[in-house]
Amino acid sequence: MNIDLSGRRALVSGSSQGIGLAIATELARAGAAGIVNGRGKERTEQAAATISDRLPGADVTAVAADLATAEGAAQLRDRVPDLDILVNNLGIFGARPVLEIDDDEWRRYFEVNVLSAVRLTRTYLPGMMDRGWGRVLNIASDSAVAIPVEMVHYGMTKTALLAVTRGFAKAAAGSGVTVNSVIVGPTHTPGVEMFVEELVGDDLSWEEAQRRFMREHRPNSLIQRLIEPAEIGNMVVYLSSDQASVTTGGALRADGGYVDSILP
Repeated sequence: MNIDLSGRRALVSGSSQGIGLAIATELARAGAAGIVNGRGKERTEQAAATISDRLPGADVTAVAADLATAEGAAQLRDRVPDLDILVNNLGIFGARPVLEIDDDEWRRYFEVNVLSAVRLTRTYLPGMMDRGWGRVLNIASDSAVAIPVEMVHYGMTKTALLAVTRGFAKAAAGSGVTVNSVIVGPTHTPGVEMFVEELVGDDLSWEEAQRRFMREHRPNSLIQRLIEPAEIGNMVVYLSSDQASVTTGGALRADGGYVDSILP
C-alpha cells in the first residue's frame, strides 16, 4: 500500500519524545507537513531537528505550547489556524495506589490526558468539516480497557478518550472527516523504561527487566515484548490516509494482542 500524505498538514501533540516523536516522524516520512509540539522550546526544536536529520527535506515546524492549558491551546491556534490531521498524543502516566490519589491528581490527569484532546478537537474539527476532509486521532491505551491496578487514574483518562472519540465522530458524521482512537499496548519509550525500573527494580539488565515486566505485569501480551514506537506510527499513518476513509468512530488496536477481547 502506497500512502502519500503530501499536501496534508499534521500536528502531533506531546511529540518532543517517545511515541509522539515516532508518530510525527512517520507522518513526515509519508509526506505530511509536520508540526511538532512540546512544552519547552528547546526540546521541541530539538525534536523537529531530529526528524529533519532522519528525513532530509521533510517539512517540520516546532511549536512550543502547553496544550494542557486553555492558554497553550490558544497560542497554538494563533500559530496554526488550520490542520488536516490532528493527533492527540499528549499524556502523562505514573504508578500510584488508587486510595492514595487525591483530588488534585485526578484533575491533573483529566486535564492533561483528556481535556487537552477535547480542546484541540473542538478547535480544528469545524475547519476540517467545512473543507470536507480531515483526520482526528486520539492516542489511547490498553489501560482504557484493562484498567491497571497500579494506575487507575491513567486508565480512567484513556477510557474517557474512547468515549470522546466516538462522540466527536458522530458530530462529524457525513462530513468526510474521520475520528478514531488508537489503543496502544506496552511500548518501549524512555518513560516506560523508568516505569519498568520502578516496578521490577533497577538491578537487572534492560533485557531481563523487560522480560520480568512483561511476565509479571503485562502477561496478556501476545507478542511477549514491548512495542516499538514506530509501530504505533505506522497505524497512525494508515488512519491518516485516504485509504482509511471508511474507518471512523473506532478504537483501533496496536497493542500486541494485549487486550484479551475480540472487540475493545
